[in-house]
Amino acid sequence: MNTIWENAKTKMEGTLPQNSFSLWIKPLKVIGYNSKTLSLGCPNKFSANWITENYLNIIRESIYSVAGHSVEIKLTTYKTKQDHSTVPDTPDIKQLSLPDTDQYTNKRHINTRMCLNKNFVFNRFVVGPSNEFAYSASNAFARSQSWDYQTLLMLADTGLGKTHLSQAVGHSILQQNPESKVFYITAEDFTNEMVLSLKTNKIEEFKNKYRHMCDVLLLEEIQFLSGKEKTQTELGYTLDTLMNDKKKIVFTSSLPPKDIPRMSKVLSSRLTSGLITTIDSPDYQTRYDIIARKSAEQGLRLSEKIIAFLADCLKQDVRQIESVLHCLKAKSELLNINIDMSLVKDVVSSFVSEKPSITLSFIQNLVAKYFKVEPEQIQSRSKKKIYVYPRNIYIYLARCHTNHTLENIGKTLNRSHSAVIYASNLVEHKMKTDSKIRKEINFLSQKIEEKRQ
Repeated sequence: MNTIWENAKTKMEGTLPQNSFSLWIKPLKVIGYNSKTLSLGCPNKFSANWITENYLNIIRESIYSVAGHSVEIKLTTYKTKQDHSTVPDTPDIKQLSLPDTDQYTNKRHINTRMCLNKNFVFNRFVVGPSNEFAYSASNAFARSQSWDYQTLLMLADTGLGKTHLSQAVGHSILQQNPESKVFYITAEDFTNEMVLSLKTNKIEEFKNKYRHMCDVLLLEEIQFLSGKEKTQTELGYTLDTLMNDKKKIVFTSSLPPKDIPRMSKVLSSRLTSGLITTIDSPDYQTRYDIIARKSAEQGLRLSEKIIAFLADCLKQDVRQIESVLHCLKAKSELLNINIDMSLVKDVVSSFVSEKPSITLSFIQNLVAKYFKVEPEQIQSRSKKKIYVYPRNIYIYLARCHTNHTLENIGKTLNRSHSAVIYASNLVEHKMKTDSKIRKEINFLSQKIEEKRQ
């Protein structure tokens, strides 16, 4: 069960925001288990209550995807001398300042010290034609003291390595200067922290923290600033201060700022004022190298034939590759069998469908029928919620269940490539916290799979 739990944690680490995973999931420990129940220990009652309300379903789903069967989760507390704002078992590497979790308990203003993912360093990043420029630029950005650019913006779809490079910048800077104040945070958490500061009358402390106590700002997922006017304004002032003080700033996004809906032109200009890089999907050789590297790191002995087979099949992103390797390792260990081509094909079949293809029109009609709207209304330019929501669900399902390109999906709606990415990412993000959306997606996905039979 310990192996299953570790693999489930790895799966959650790839889907949850890094600081959320480190704060709530990483500290959990296996206290006891049997065939039907897994008892997990939390640092304190506050943590147990928060996880029950916000992450219990995600934990169940992750364990199910690894173990292949449902397990009841029970949360209890274990004795620890550490405060809930400190992550246990942190490595010796210099830790980074992250959002102030003491504010959640209305205590004193102390920066919580949490570490970046220890694996997200430059020498563990597999370089290929699709990411070579982003890798070189971020490496030079981290090491150079006198460079022409103060900001670096990395654009890439989910799971292609922009978070890895962003955190690698933080690690590299701290290795050169351990006293540097490196702040790593997502745009969503920046927004939540600002709102909390306003509610608790600590906005001046919030401003001082990011404007005057920060040497390096690593800001992830800026596409989630869409429509958040007050946050955009505050961030703009913060960026002005940091740039005037010659601080370094790294942004990541799945969309160019100009394509993010309701993004102010002023902030968009600031975000794009420095160097901009993109990361594309890895080609066959890069996928081969990634699989060879990651399988070796996990202690998996894969033949060249198996690695070549996986590289040919797993074309989605790096997270898909990692998930397949985790499942391979779990099955091999739990069943006590060697990894051969038969086992590999069995695992891959759960990630890559070899069944008859599903058409976009089928998915669109299915979604329209479920939400009781007409397909033409999904295709329309209307911004009414009753049409926008089904439209986003259709885009997400089309990306998950077909091999159609973003351009082809966009053409069915007269939408751009960027709009398709934004809608899909929005649904994926909401699924992490909204059980209703997850149930709807699961139901519609089941109907799509039934069609394949």
